[in-house]
Amino acid sequence: MRIDLHTHSTASDGTDTPAELVRNAAAEGLDVVAITDHDTVGGHDEAAKALYDLGSPLTLVTGAELSCKVDGISMHMLAYLFDPVEPELFRERELVRDDRVPRARAMVGKLQELGVPVTWEQVAAIAGDGSVGRPHIATALVDLGVVDTVSDAFTDRWLANDGRAYVGKHEFDPFDAVRLVKAAGGVTVFAHPGAHKRGETVPERVIAALAAAGLDGIEVDHMDHDEATRARLRGFAAETGLLATGSSDYHGSRKACRLGEFVTDPEVYREIARRATGAVPISAVWRSSRPPAAPAPASRRLPRRSFPPCVLMPRPQTPAPRPFCRPTAESPH
Repeated sequence: MRIDLHTHSTASDGTDTPAELVRNAAAEGLDVVAITDHDTVGGHDEAAKALYDLGSPLTLVTGAELSCKVDGISMHMLAYLFDPVEPELFRERELVRDDRVPRARAMVGKLQELGVPVTWEQVAAIAGDGSVGRPHIATALVDLGVVDTVSDAFTDRWLANDGRAYVGKHEFDPFDAVRLVKAAGGVTVFAHPGAHKRGETVPERVIAALAAAGLDGIEVDHMDHDEATRARLRGFAAETGLLATGSSDYHGSRKACRLGEFVTDPEVYREIARRATGAVPISAVWRSSRPPAAPAPASRRLPRRSFPPCVLMPRPQTPAPRPFCRPTAESPH
């Protein structure tokens, strides 16, 4: 099995729409793909419908990549298979999302003060309906010829955490993120913990404390980790009882990585699915001859939304759900 548990769509800073992401994952021969856009579940509906329309054996894992900060150090937390409308986690995600536009505007202002002829309108057009962030600003810098690649924008000179144009934003405390995701029935994995080129990284003593607080795993195999870092993280995961995952962190054409470039061991994936009680992976195995009804329009301010069959499920008091959807009276079969 080929399992990629970290990808992005146009719902945040990827260049593939959620439907394109699903189709491309199937074309790459993946068996499982997770959609983990930054601080949003906005791409879940479209991705799930695309999966049913495709009729592929591909399985979709719903999730998000949550922006966190601890001791002044930014970090990302992958959250899988949580209930997307659990009120407390929903409210906190909204606080993070609502801070993205003023933060991006402030960064554009700093760049303008540095003499860069970038405009907010340019950045907003690049972001589209997605959750605006630094990669969109970095893309604008590439378009203007200020830097050669998106990665080149994430330096002290420009957009890195201590860069000249950097502006902070509201972020989760990672201990709160672990607690909230777990309360919503989800599973947490610390994304690319050894990505030193992105800036200062979280000390292992803090990761160990997160593990004691309920963190489920760390992302070991990632494009920003060299072989020595992967070996160290794999050993650390074994010592602390954390699951070790591998993922591409695919962003479409925005990053030089391909779907399935790094993958997760099937047994680790099955354990993630076993632990989750907020949602289950979506499979088109039970697809009927008729496509599912189109999901109802989602409002960021409404407390509850419609999802395609099998995304949400009651949280059981006894054994966690099986890794794949079972047919119900409401499910296509």
